[in-house]
Amino acid sequence: MNNICLKTYHQGTVFVVSDAHLGVPGPAQSLEREKQLVHWINTVAPQAQAIVLLGDVFDFWYELKQAVPRGYSRLLGCLSHWTDQGLPIHFFPGNHDMWTYGYLATECGLQVHHQGEFWNLGGRTFFLAHGDGLGPGDHSYKIFKRIFRSSFFRWCFSRLHPNFSFALAQYLSRRSRAAHAESERHFLGEDREWLYQYALQQSSAFPGTDFVFGHRHLPSIHPLPHGCRYINTGDWLSHFSYLKIQQGQVELCYWNAP
Repeated sequence: MNNICLKTYHQGTVFVVSDAHLGVPGPAQSLEREKQLVHWINTVAPQAQAIVLLGDVFDFWYELKQAVPRGYSRLLGCLSHWTDQGLPIHFFPGNHDMWTYGYLATECGLQVHHQGEFWNLGGRTFFLAHGDGLGPGDHSYKIFKRIFRSSFFRWCFSRLHPNFSFALAQYLSRRSRAAHAESERHFLGEDREWLYQYALQQSSAFPGTDFVFGHRHLPSIHPLPHGCRYINTGDWLSHFSYLKIQQGQVELCYWNAP
């Protein structure tokens, strides 16, 4: 892992959100969360120096050369509006929306980051990543991730008609979400939390760093040795949580729409 800070925001406020999983559990519920997410973006954007979408914004996203999944017009329009105004909006794809190859950047103006990065925010170092596949354990997923990201898999998947391939992928995505729902309700303990373990392992090499992840769906801030912290943004399925980072200070916030 390289500790070069690739982005620097010395002044202003950076907001971080993740795991909206738009598309589940059904159209009506997803649409309501999408409207709330758009409302949140429109509320924080005027005071933001940047907004970070830390992955799994969509429960399934795949770009073909001439097609993308239907829906999400409110969110995509909102993101486009604010990037057109000059607001930097960064997107770190997660395990559910890793298959983005230019549409979100070209059409919506998002700055897409396919790997975790060190940022300097208000004079403090942050490592930002969605978090899937990091840390010990979860070996089967790490194998599947390499397969899913391979050019051969993408070529094969793209040969299928979207009516079939997108429906199949959305079905498998919903099954994956259901399988992990129970473990997302509580902290499993430091020895069983892979992202916490990853941050703990890295803390000695990168003292004074805050390790910020999504993926786990549990909003939390845990102290680590060497002046580090493990921070999770939570989700927009049940917690509606986000981070407000200002002058190097992190506040874990919850959205309550008026």
